[in-house]
Amino acid sequence: MSRIEQIINEMEEYLDGCKSQTFSNNKRIVVEKDVMDDMLVELRMRTPEEIKKYQKIIANKDEILTEARRQAEDTLVEANRIKSEMVSQSEIMKTATADAKKLMQETEDRAQRMIDEATLEADEIRQSAMNYTDSLLAGLQDFLGHSMESMQNRFNSFYNQMNASYQVVASNRAELHNQQSETGAQTEPEPETSEEE
Repeated sequence: MSRIEQIINEMEEYLDGCKSQTFSNNKRIVVEKDVMDDMLVELRMRTPEEIKKYQKIIANKDEILTEARRQAEDTLVEANRIKSEMVSQSEIMKTATADAKKLMQETEDRAQRMIDEATLEADEIRQSAMNYTDSLLAGLQDFLGHSMESMQNRFNSFYNQMNASYQVVASNRAELHNQQSETGAQTEPEPETSEEE
């Protein structure tokens, strides 16, 4: 198990052990910011190391593949050299040519098998490394998604509380203005009426 997997497991265990927030129906928990920050910092530091490790494995397999190709080419060159030397001999030439062709074919087949096997192994390791890295990133993405959702829920709750307070203040002001309007109407002098002559 890699250190990244251990960190993710530790995060899950820590979150499972956190207490539920009061009146939250166990949907919200209380976490210590320092603990989560430490885990996230180590996770960010470890992720590039894991990726570099698998890139190094892939590079080593590529070197093996290159070396296998080089050996195959050297063997083919040697077979061609042997064939060229035997061409100058008359009676032995037919047998030598047949042997050289057979040797060349065997060498080509062996070299091709080595290349195919090295290519297949390199592809498998590359795919495994990519799958593993994707799995780690998927776990991290899921964790961050849950964290963002929790933060959004907390923000929405805070916003609703602030909005409720705002509405109360607005209602009180409106009521105050109504009282001022009514008081002004009561104290306003009535207009004088002129008597008809």
